[in-house]
Amino acid sequence: MKALLVVTGRGLGGDAAIALNTLKALEKKGVECEIALDESAPGILFEKNGYSWHKISIPQAGGHAATKISALKGALKLIPAAFRARKAIKKSGSDFVVGVLGGGAIVGSLGAKLARKPAFSLISTPLDSKVCPKLNYSFLFPEIDKYRWAQLPKNMERSFYPLSDDVGNGDGSIALEELKKYPNFDESKKTILFSSGSSIFKGMVDAINLVANQTDEYNLVLVGLPLKDEYLDQLDKDKVIYAGYIDWLSHLFKFADINVLTDDGISIEEALTCGKPIVTLTRVKWGRYQNMAGIYNGAIVESEVKDVSKSIDEAFANYESMQKNALMYGAQCLEAADVMADKMLKKLE
Repeated sequence: MKALLVVTGRGLGGDAAIALNTLKALEKKGVECEIALDESAPGILFEKNGYSWHKISIPQAGGHAATKISALKGALKLIPAAFRARKAIKKSGSDFVVGVLGGGAIVGSLGAKLARKPAFSLISTPLDSKVCPKLNYSFLFPEIDKYRWAQLPKNMERSFYPLSDDVGNGDGSIALEELKKYPNFDESKKTILFSSGSSIFKGMVDAINLVANQTDEYNLVLVGLPLKDEYLDQLDKDKVIYAGYIDWLSHLFKFADINVLTDDGISIEEALTCGKPIVTLTRVKWGRYQNMAGIYNGAIVESEVKDVSKSIDEAFANYESMQKNALMYGAQCLEAADVMADKMLKKLE
């Protein structure tokens, strides 16, 4: 059996990680997989893992930040994009299609209909959640409002984000050795990681500066690449360790005492598998509010940027119970990819 995964984004961030983890789970079940990306996507994550891809068109409406205008512009490009997806499905000889998030989910669904192939959608934005369930069976991720409905329609079900098998295997000693390279790292202090994903948003800079200005009790570590260069100029490099875009994040999740993250995305689950309490900062990314604390109840303290210091104190005060809940959810998250792959294949029988 063969599947084509139609993936939104540039092939290097969270969307690509979700697709790659889903792909690997299907491969473990004996499914041969191919990938389709927008023709402009560099596809770095897939390239690093030895995968090539079909170059098609995947219009973007802006995801959670979509406006009526951006959604309309994306919709006008959907028809030719769907036919290019159909061509890739036919060329790959795929038996079914998996559309991954946003434009990838929508284009994958439409292309599969044109190719007369069954499809599944992995959805997490307002637009894909409206379109895809009308076309095929859909798996909802925690970011979408429908995830919180008491009862879902028969063609939808909830899923945690699919994770890689080794995501919980971080080694704190590796992170420790890396942090020792920074002159302002103090091994006797507790460490707090600040991350808004691969990109650093201004709210995350504001948050780490607030903590740095209020206490010198912790090692404060910021990771990622700034959306704007001037964000780094705002950091007090004497008080903050700026690690940049790193390939030892899983080890840092394991080493840090608390992880301060934005309230979205796969990073939350990756941190949960390491059993550490999380503080989520709301409305940092494009003003979005996701209420991840309501999904992973008891493992997350939700906070506005201005209250970050108070929320960190709350997390330390409830450390043991939060750690216990983090490990519980982390175990469920580690199973999500295999569970989802099994359900897809069962529905195809």
